[in-house]
Parts: sequence; structure tokens; C-alpha cells
Amino acid sequence: MKTISRYIFLMIILTGSLISPFDALAQVDAQFTQYFEVPSYYNPGAIGTTDYLRIRGGSRLQWVGISKAPNTFLAVADMPFKFIGKKFGVGLVLQQESMGLYKNMSLGAQLGYKFKLLGGTMSAGVQLGFIDESFKGSDVFIPDDDDYHEGTDDAIPTTDIRGTAFDVGFGVYYTHKYFWAGISGTHLTAPTITMNAESGEGGEEKNYEFQTGRVLYFMAGSNIPLKNTLFEIMPSLMVKSDFTFTTAEITGRVRYNKFLSAGVGYRYDDAVSVMLGAEYKNFFLGYSYDYPISDISKASSGSHEIFAGYSLKLDFSEKNKNKHKSIRIM
Repeated sequence: MKTISRYIFLMIILTGSLISPFDALAQVDAQFTQYFEVPSYYNPGAIGTTDYLRIRGGSRLQWVGISKAPNTFLAVADMPFKFIGKKFGVGLVLQQESMGLYKNMSLGAQLGYKFKLLGGTMSAGVQLGFIDESFKGSDVFIPDDDDYHEGTDDAIPTTDIRGTAFDVGFGVYYTHKYFWAGISGTHLTAPTITMNAESGEGGEEKNYEFQTGRVLYFMAGSNIPLKNTLFEIMPSLMVKSDFTFTTAEITGRVRYNKFLSAGVGYRYDDAVSVMLGAEYKNFFLGYSYDYPISDISKASSGSHEIFAGYSLKLDFSEKNKNKHKSIRIM
């Protein structure tokens, strides 16, 4: 257990890439088992795919049992709209994650253009926003018998530091009656975040640079109705790569009467998962549990994730344009 604790400590430090004066690549995108419920988080093209204002919000508790393990909150919203006779989509994404002494927050506004293609709808979307990174160096504690770091190690901040950078993402997303698929890239400009003391004081304060790595995503899925039943099979997959490390996960779900759903998933060399979902009168609730199959299982009982949402029907038909009733003639 002592070895695992040291490993976690090193991971928390290194994941933040707080290395001075050199740059280091790091990922800030969170991992969600129910990625199929929040596709716009990974792909800005996946907005306005329905006639609803869709809102989803949820949280993921990673590696329960390990102190200060990753804890992530996500909220997304999107809707379609028309402008000069063309179809568009608009969306918002807010993510906040804490992991040990490290925290990051990202906020993005999304805009997509939609057009018909081969019996389906193609959408190309862009996301513009910012990433905010912080590290609570004032709480750093290095045991005397630590074999990897010394208290005077310049690579470990001993004061609270923070930085912000502009961020860009882009994606294309195709929806059809029977399937959907998309490819996207996040942090395309690989923004470098310069982190310094939150007090804003200059002087001899050290600066630490955090370079966010580009990530490429491919997602796809399908709804396959079973003939003469109220059941449908809903397979999906997601592949992601930062051009150094590539991983994939595959999910299989069954939904009954567009109401209850259940499924299982497998993330390569990481975890197996089970999930449950329910939809009722435009409300949604989903839960998933991941059981780790890597060495982290020696210290953690798994990860929990829950999402809730609501979909508001939008009507853009001409017959409802500027249509009002006067109380005088009711």
C-alpha cells in the first residue's frame, strides 16, 4: 500500500506537468463511461442533433477508496436554431475536475453548421473557450523518506499557482436514422498555460508551464430495433489518442420501450463497467459503475458516475411564428 500511495503522489504531481523551465504535454479531458450521453463534450459537431434543448449534468467519482482521487463535474447544453434559412446548432460546455492538489476548469461555447447528406445530417462544429489550471502548492507535503523528491525540488511548487489559456476544438458529426458517428479534435492549438503565484506578485516567483496536448476522438453508435418487440440494441464505441497513447472502449446497451436501458462496457486495459438509464417525459437519469482491471484495483473499489438531464421540445415551424392569443377574445 505504501508503494501505491507513492505512485499516486507521483501521478498527481506529474499529471499537472508542473516542470520548470521546460514544457510538458498533459491531458485535461475527463473520462466518462456514459460518453454516449454527452457527445458534445468530446465533439463540438454533436450539437443540435435533435429538435430539443438538451441539458445534461453529472459527476464522476474516480477510484473510490483513494484519498483525493479525481472528482469531475460536467454540464453540457445544446439546441438547434435557424438563421437566414440555414440550420445551425449552438452549445455550451462546462467541466471542472480536482485531483489531489491539482484542479482544472474548462468553459467552451460551441457553434455548428448542419446540412443534409446521404439520407442523414452532417454537422461541422467549432468550440472556443478557455482552460483554467491551478495547483495548491501550499499544501504540498513530501515525506522524509521519499525516494523521488526533495523538499527543495524546484519542479514542485510550494505556493498556490494558477494560469489560464485560450482553447479551440473542432469536430464533424453525422447522424442517420440507424446510426451516428463523429471525429473531433480538442485543444487543437495545444495551448501553453503559464502558471504563477495567485497573488499576482512578480519578483523572483517561479513560473511553471502546462502545455495541453491535442487529443483526437472517434465515436460511433447505432440503434438497432428488434423486430416485433419493444427492445432495441444500442452498441457504441469511442477511440481516443494523443498521438502517443491510444485507448478505446466499447459499450453494449439494451433499451426497452425507449424508457429503461441497461448495458455493459469495456475500456481497454483499464476497467469493465455496468450502466443503467431511464427516460421519462423528457427527463433522463443515468448511472454507471467501473470496476478497475489494472493494478489500481489493489487500492480502489472502482468508480461511480451519475448523469441527469432534461430535454425541452422546440418548435420552429412557421405556423407558430408570432402566434399569440388575446385574453379579450378567449
